[in-house]
Amino acid sequence: MGDIHQSLVTIPNRYAFLDRIDEMVRQSDSLSLMLIDVVRFSDVGSSLGYRVGDIILLEIANRIRRIFGPDILLGRISGDIFGLVLSGRHADRQLRQYYNQLVDHFKSPITVDNHSFIADFNVGAVANEVRNHDTIKLFTRAEAALKQAKSNKYENLQILTFNESTHSGKALALKADLKRAFARDELEIYFQPKVDLSTLETYGAECLLRWNHPLDGVLFPGPLIEAAQSYNMMNELGYWTLEQAFISACRFRQQGMDMELSVNISPTQLYDLNFVPTLKRLSDEYAMPLDKFELELTEDVALSNSLMVKRQLFEVRALGMKVAIDDFGKGYSNLAYMRDLAIDTIKIDKTFVMGLEQNPVNLAIIKAAMLIGESLSCRVVAEGIETVKQMQMLRNTDVIQGQGYLFAKALPEKEFVAFSQSDICVGSSLAYQRRTV
Repeated sequence: MGDIHQSLVTIPNRYAFLDRIDEMVRQSDSLSLMLIDVVRFSDVGSSLGYRVGDIILLEIANRIRRIFGPDILLGRISGDIFGLVLSGRHADRQLRQYYNQLVDHFKSPITVDNHSFIADFNVGAVANEVRNHDTIKLFTRAEAALKQAKSNKYENLQILTFNESTHSGKALALKADLKRAFARDELEIYFQPKVDLSTLETYGAECLLRWNHPLDGVLFPGPLIEAAQSYNMMNELGYWTLEQAFISACRFRQQGMDMELSVNISPTQLYDLNFVPTLKRLSDEYAMPLDKFELELTEDVALSNSLMVKRQLFEVRALGMKVAIDDFGKGYSNLAYMRDLAIDTIKIDKTFVMGLEQNPVNLAIIKAAMLIGESLSCRVVAEGIETVKQMQMLRNTDVIQGQGYLFAKALPEKEFVAFSQSDICVGSSLAYQRRTV
């Protein structure tokens, strides 16, 4: 599906790739998906430089196209992981043959600037199920296969069917943990205050998931999210978090608190056709207008140039809900895409704020973010504010909203209410004692 690539930019990224798969599975369920991870490629970038690394990745992509022919669909899932869609029905034996072709071909090194690199791969493969037209289900299965391929002791290939268990005791324990967390109400929303930097008043909060583990106490939800991704339950986890945000907003309103709540959403939700109807249902059920909420997306999702993502975000904003780009500057912003992007908030990644006092380049990046925000008519929020000096520098750059440990860490609901309603010398230096450690 295309010619040899002249640049990595022309290879569909994760979200454009998912869009293309979606088109294909709607037409036919007869296809297979392989995820191809370049082993230890991070060493190449650190030792040879990123320019050489990009040249090698481009050569890998074009070799894959030469091996499997022009009719394949090739995508770049992340920095060093490629996706490959093959049309037709494939038994395990055929998928293994494709893997062997790949490995045999790359026994010949790639040479750039007198540096040679022999590529090795971890590969996860899955043949689509008959009558399956769910792209996310197919892709999630391939990701599970790749994850297992990486952990295999003797072989870098893992082929999974749709019904086959992914197996290890650890994986099964994670699934059990996830089921139990839902069944026993072990999940909880914490709230990190968002503060007006000029008045130090709390105007909203970011909703963050926490897991009240029966043995280990309050944990960040990394293991749960890992399990949800492996077992195709990210939507369930995401919708639970959304509904809890609506419930909390109702309680805040009853206490006279007019708060804007932001919720992080996963890419899978933006590819779910029930996403917008679910938002409407929650708004009606809890009699809570959607303009009290903001969706936070990572930069790569928001700037994916995916038609489906753009359509979903357009519908979300038409309902009054706000959209924010989280961790802005952390990825590789495509400014051409940003010209046409309809967003309400840019959140400056905390790494730029935390290094603000030591690195003048960070200040320049924040000023650039302010210019972009002004041109897009959207606000700019700084994350990771930890010192008074950082806050003063942000104020001087006209950043007027932020969050960070200077004010408070993420708090349980009751503590957040107490924090927001407190009269701790707002506007004076004593307000900085609000920080919770």
